[in-house]
Amino acid sequence: MQKFFFTRLMYQSGNWNTDQRMPANLLNSLIEYTTIPVDEKERVVALSSQEIFQSPFCYLSGHKLVDFSTEEAANFKQYVDNGGFVFVDDCNHDIDGLFAKSFEAQMQKLWGEKAMVEIPNDHPLYTCFFRFDGPPATSVELNGWGDDLVHKYLKAKIVNGRIGVLYSNKDYGCEWDYDYRNKRWLKVDNTRFGVNIIVYALSA
Repeated sequence: MQKFFFTRLMYQSGNWNTDQRMPANLLNSLIEYTTIPVDEKERVVALSSQEIFQSPFCYLSGHKLVDFSTEEAANFKQYVDNGGFVFVDDCNHDIDGLFAKSFEAQMQKLWGEKAMVEIPNDHPLYTCFFRFDGPPATSVELNGWGDDLVHKYLKAKIVNGRIGVLYSNKDYGCEWDYDYRNKRWLKVDNTRFGVNIIVYALSA
């Protein structure tokens, strides 16, 4: 069985290289909780590159403008339409910031006005490994940063009945951006939802 590897998507606009410790933390959680074979090194792949089509799971994040080039847009759409999975996380943890507005505009360009839908809190994403009642809140929401709102739903682009793009305004990247060895100080490991995301992405 091929080892799972974490792919971060590099795009020309905005700032893509955020939350640099998060991938290692999530990969450690996969090793700790699951039997999934894991490549422990994060891969960074240009969205405009054909390498994206070799990735079982992609992550895209940032604070600033998302304005895909022609090649980036074509690859993103083809990857998702062909069954790929992209987890997109707004590092601003808001709904009116530049990343949020520009990313949702990109989704509308690729798939139309109703490209993104709210995911119900009984979706299999929340029970495929650990059990959640919906998207867990992040400390940045609870501390009143961003738009002072705890987002009750995640959004998604659904392809053939499955999530192709999982979109979060909750800033999970910042929430999980710490050295994995510090998880022992947490009452509950907050990366467990990240395990659900990856397990769901890898399920048939």
